[in-house]
Amino acid sequence: MTEEGLQEQKQSEKAEVLTYFNGTGFERWNRIYSNSDDVNKVQRNIRIGHQKTVDDVLSWIKEAGGISQQSFCDAGCGVGSLSLPLLSLGAASVAASDISDAMVAETKRRAELDGLDLTRMTFKTSDLESLNGLFHTVICLDVFIHYPQKAAEEMVRHLCNLTEKRLIVSFAPYTPFLALLKIIGQFFPGPSKTTRAYILREKGIVNAAFECGFRVKQRKLNQAPFYFSQLVEFEKIK
Repeated sequence: MTEEGLQEQKQSEKAEVLTYFNGTGFERWNRIYSNSDDVNKVQRNIRIGHQKTVDDVLSWIKEAGGISQQSFCDAGCGVGSLSLPLLSLGAASVAASDISDAMVAETKRRAELDGLDLTRMTFKTSDLESLNGLFHTVICLDVFIHYPQKAAEEMVRHLCNLTEKRLIVSFAPYTPFLALLKIIGQFFPGPSKTTRAYILREKGIVNAAFECGFRVKQRKLNQAPFYFSQLVEFEKIK
């Protein structure tokens, strides 16, 4: 495919994601990332898996210490599953961003409902490519599923440029088993499959960060039925 064709595909996929998460996708994922009982077995397991990932990130941050002096960017914040706990733990500031207006609005609504200090929090509707600023820690959880390998690596480089000390990302890792599931799933389209889902090779993600002066500090694979997420923490090489 030509470079022009790749750009057209990229814009098309971004439009699909934007439409999805401002519509039926928002309704579905807002319900999944809540305490609602109105979820099926698959959605409940995704909820459990995602929460494992969030809990691991919070554990890593608490173990490192110094959160009250640190600024955070939650890139692809969804409904605030990570942003709100970070603020509750005493983060100096949290910048919550998402491509979806609906997601950002829900994050703010939940923060207000929890009585959190919104003077330490900012909300922004933005895709990853348009994010700017400089933060102690940038975190991007379960967003790269919407990016093919090359584009995901570009986003890793971009996010590295926004962080002073630490980058934490998660993504669906490439394995022969997941690759087979993806192929099989294409023969059984369902109403919930409205965006493409990509599995990524960890080596490419790690190399992209290394090129920007970051190395792997720790990693963990979280699995639940219908949820596979490779979590990696990078630290800036001094």
